[in-house]
Amino acid sequence: MSLTLAQELANYRQRRFLAMPLAGSIAWLLVLVAGQVLDARWHLLSIFVLTGCIAYLGMGLSKLTGEDFMAKKNKSPFDALFMLCVGQALLAYAIAIPIAIKDPSSTVFTVGMLTGFMWLPCAWLLGHWVAAFHAIARTVLILLAWLLAPSQGMVLVPLIVLALYAISIFSLERRWQTGRLQVA
Repeated sequence: MSLTLAQELANYRQRRFLAMPLAGSIAWLLVLVAGQVLDARWHLLSIFVLTGCIAYLGMGLSKLTGEDFMAKKNKSPFDALFMLCVGQALLAYAIAIPIAIKDPSSTVFTVGMLTGFMWLPCAWLLGHWVAAFHAIARTVLILLAWLLAPSQGMVLVPLIVLALYAISIFSLERRWQTGRLQVA
């Protein structure tokens, strides 16, 4: 018996949603470190490489968090929609790369903002406020950092993203734990 789309969505929203934010946190922590220890041309490359690996790292971490993105069981049409959101974040490099060529110092700002946009459609997918908060706060805070302290991007942007990931991880884990307690 197949489920309705509403039932599929309800089941999807009961998931943990921890692997990708953890992966993003690891990647952005490494961007922060790279910005402090590498020569400018290398930390520019590190932004693209490290943020481009978030999806793959998330797939690996999903086995540890019990989400297992690659498992065939419990597949939902919403898994494909989520992966399209991830693809949207990667396609944002088509904007960030030409801007980086013209103004390398802007790269951390553009990548930080553009890759965070995927959280907005994920707000609907997850059915939780924290995803929309993450997308909007990330955009506004990174824009403010760009306007107020443009020379501090390699410090401020990773710190902003890491702080928002911390809020998101805490909120999503709390939501998941609360849902498990209500079912038990």
